[in-house]
Amino acid sequence: MGYTILAVTTIIGVVLLFCWYVYNSLATGKVRIQEAISGIDVQLKRRVDLIPNLIETIKGYAQHEKDVLENLTKARSQLMSAKTPHQKAESDSFLSSTLKTLFAVSENYPVLKASENFIKLQEELSDTENKIAYSRQFYNSNVRDYNTLLANIPSGPIGKAFGFAPLEYFEAEEAAKKPVEVKF
Repeated sequence: MGYTILAVTTIIGVVLLFCWYVYNSLATGKVRIQEAISGIDVQLKRRVDLIPNLIETIKGYAQHEKDVLENLTKARSQLMSAKTPHQKAESDSFLSSTLKTLFAVSENYPVLKASENFIKLQEELSDTENKIAYSRQFYNSNVRDYNTLLANIPSGPIGKAFGFAPLEYFEAEEAAKKPVEVKF
């Protein structure tokens, strides 16, 4: 009888330890995902912060392009108010397409293209685009690992019992899948 109680207690202890391990793995995954989304936010904010400087630089050279500048301002404010990864992806897509239009319009203004400020802003935007891409990749890798844990047995049912649910990837809209062209 004593061995039976010991065996049952050991089995229950192992199961509880395993549940604790799964819970901690999923909780760690969620923290990593929050860190990754924060990294995306930092880079999106950096790009948003560059836009007023870009607008001011262009205003002096391309006064006839009010629509492009207004769309750029609208895209910037839309991205700043986005909350979820899906909203951020949509807003980012709109901003990227607006930036593409802006750089295409800049081709009509050779003096603007030669402006030192404009060239520097283009370089900073290009660098920021690379950092945004890396941040998205980091986020999606963490979401993949987390969702894989939830899809596997036995961690999936245990995680769902604790209230963990699969998360969405950060996906760009079709228009945003093309990188912003920066021409010098």
